Amino acid sequence: MDSEDARRRLGAARVARLATVSADGRPHLVPITFAADGDLVYTAVDAKPKTTTRLRRLANIRGNHRVAVLADHYDEDWSALWWVRADGEAAILDDPAEMAGPVRLLAGRYPQYRHSQPAGPVIAIRVDRWTGWSAS
Repeated sequence: MDSEDARRRLGAARVARLATVSADGRPHLVPITFAADGDLVYTAVDAKPKTTTRLRRLANIRGNHRVAVLADHYDEDWSALWWVRADGEAAILDDPAEMAGPVRLLAGRYPQYRHSQPAGPVIAIRVDRWTGWSAS
């Protein structure tokens, strides 16, 4: 799968997983809503219930900016299977002016964000490597 196909498939996916690594090397993986814009992927801390406001993904990114985003498609017809991984460097945006564009992109993808915009922060990932696989 070439990088253009990977970008297209990731952009069409409704949910993905964000992988970060803690300071002691422990992997951390969470499902995310996201918006992709070329080689940028955005996800935001939103109002969905969390067990804490001190999110591990944010702490991990502060310690290690390298992250991965994974989206996949499963089907009982295995000829339709695919996955895409976007590896890159993450930054945490907490300035309202910096968050405005990414939040608009997110609201364009998810109706829930039109009614309750994410307060943030926003995680901005600059993708430097696209990889993927498809059965067909």
